[in-house]
Amino acid sequence: MDNTFDTALLSLLSSNVQWADQVKAKDPDFFVNSAKAQTPKILWLGCADSRVPESVVTASAPGDIFVHRNIANQFHSDDASALSVLQFAVESVGVQHACYDLAHSQSATPPPILTTHLGRWLSPLVSLAGELGPLEDRSKAVLRLIEKNVKMQVQTICETETIRKAWSNGKNVRVHGWIYALETGILRDLDISQGLERAI
Repeated sequence: MDNTFDTALLSLLSSNVQWADQVKAKDPDFFVNSAKAQTPKILWLGCADSRVPESVVTASAPGDIFVHRNIANQFHSDDASALSVLQFAVESVGVQHACYDLAHSQSATPPPILTTHLGRWLSPLVSLAGELGPLEDRSKAVLRLIEKNVKMQVQTICETETIRKAWSNGKNVRVHGWIYALETGILRDLDISQGLERAI
């Protein structure tokens, strides 16, 4: 499989490193503090429009705005994703750590969060955490869960009708799996990219 990145992707990764260096130059502790928690005061329900990046147009820093974006910035009362975002924003639940902790809880009684919109939305990730099992080093266990989750999402996207149809029609749509490290501000490629060659 050809894992060569095109110019646009290389530019993103290069710009990310430059940006992280600039942030650290202004505030050496920014990423370390950012990794500890997020406490945004604003929930932004925006449009999935590349021309309106909320942080840029409001001159906000990472961590200032909690975001949910979709086509035409719709909020439907039966949209599990939007409802989960709303619950997360209001109740401030730690997503990744919550999934790991729920999966390895010794309690025989299911935590109440599992019956909520957020809990139902996160149930595949909680199950994945359970399948992977605990590690002695909690931070390594959470990182392993994050990496496995990204790989799973790439696989799921590649199996959608939209992507399969694009590939069958010869469109070189590529799906990549990257991880953003809160502690450093750097994007990391997991080297799991899929493209047209998969359909051949």
